[in-house]
Amino acid sequence: MTNELMAFLKARLDEEADLVRRCDGAGFSAKWTAHGTAVDFGQGDLTGFHTVIAQHVALHDPVRVLREVEAKQRVLNRHTLSPAEGDPERPWDDRDDCQFDGDLWPCDDLLDLALPYQEHPDFPERYKPNQATEERGDRTTSAPDKAGNSGESR
Repeated sequence: MTNELMAFLKARLDEEADLVRRCDGAGFSAKWTAHGTAVDFGQGDLTGFHTVIAQHVALHDPVRVLREVEAKQRVLNRHTLSPAEGDPERPWDDRDDCQFDGDLWPCDDLLDLALPYQEHPDFPERYKPNQATEERGDRTTSAPDKAGNSGESR
């Protein structure tokens, strides 16, 4: 198992953070807010949105998006690949697992982080929801979880 999914996710988060940071240069640096059918971009006001759309756009205020990207990057950094070592004393050690939770790698948290990007042209085909589910369906975990339980079916 490679770090293909990790590299893909890091690239997407870096792209989002870069795009958000460039918003400041476009004159839209303050907190975004919705006012009825208008979105106040801090230094500019675009009107004519449906109220719900205006609220949705304002929800993607660059400051909030950067906080979200940073939070996702921290999650990504915790869920790194712990490669199989082949230790005969640990029956689960012949498979790659997640260093954070001991689940089969890539763990469900990484697959969930990747889900919003499934339409991206660089999205690894084998991690698309139907592919990943079929692949993981035949495998079981045997590493103990944080509570010491093992042998959970996946």
